Amino acid sequence: MTLIRYLRLLGVQLRASALMAMQYRVDFALDGLIEIFWGFTAIIPLFVVYSARESVAGWNFGESLLVVGWFTLLTGVLEGAVSPALTTVVEHIRKGTLDFVLIKPADAQFLVCTARLLPWRAVNVVTALVVFGYAFRLLGRTPTFGAIAMSLALLWASTAVLFSLGILTVSAAFYVVRIDNLMHLFISIFDAARWPSAVFRGAIRFIFTFVIPLALMTTYPAQALLGTLPVSTFVLSLLGAAIFVGLSRLVWLRALGKYTSAS
Repeated sequence: MTLIRYLRLLGVQLRASALMAMQYRVDFALDGLIEIFWGFTAIIPLFVVYSARESVAGWNFGESLLVVGWFTLLTGVLEGAVSPALTTVVEHIRKGTLDFVLIKPADAQFLVCTARLLPWRAVNVVTALVVFGYAFRLLGRTPTFGAIAMSLALLWASTAVLFSLGILTVSAAFYVVRIDNLMHLFISIFDAARWPSAVFRGAIRFIFTFVIPLALMTTYPAQALLGTLPVSTFVLSLLGAAIFVGLSRLVWLRALGKYTSAS
């Protein structure tokens, strides 16, 4: 019953965000077209790099396109759901108006994560599907049912990690007033997820695998579609995502105890 209640609440939040965005329909359409344009520009660096070589760190052009596809999809999640919602809650904390969220008969973390959504970012899903289709056409193959199922499970893990990192970042707003730079830093770091994790070496590769798991978000799902992801890595990825969710929940509850309202 609780799950159904929260799914209904999510539907209400989505409908409210869509109605708000469509108040100005021309702007809504233009924002969607611009998003499609920026989505395809993510491929340009690949054309530049692969114009001089056939593979990079063991990844050919078609395989790297799969990583870009996942990067495009998750960019839609990050910029369409995570970033605007967390920006809103930071404003609530700064102005002391988070009380209006806390007094509602629903979990506060769920409410802040779904408070503000940008529907036109959903076109990134379409752009990603086009990139996936183009990549598999170049590779001359199609993903198996098992590979698709595994990659969908990793999509849940990637989205959970994105929201968890966002919650960990926004929890800092309970202790310091401005965290804008942290948000911008995280978005800049996420840009590295457009490349396979094998491109990076040493400490950077360790950080992008275990601290800020960019590999889990784009490289592992791409490997899952290709059918080359080890089962042990798949299981550890799901376990790691669950740990991030639990850690962000714990930090959020402790940070909430530091909140002092405006009243």
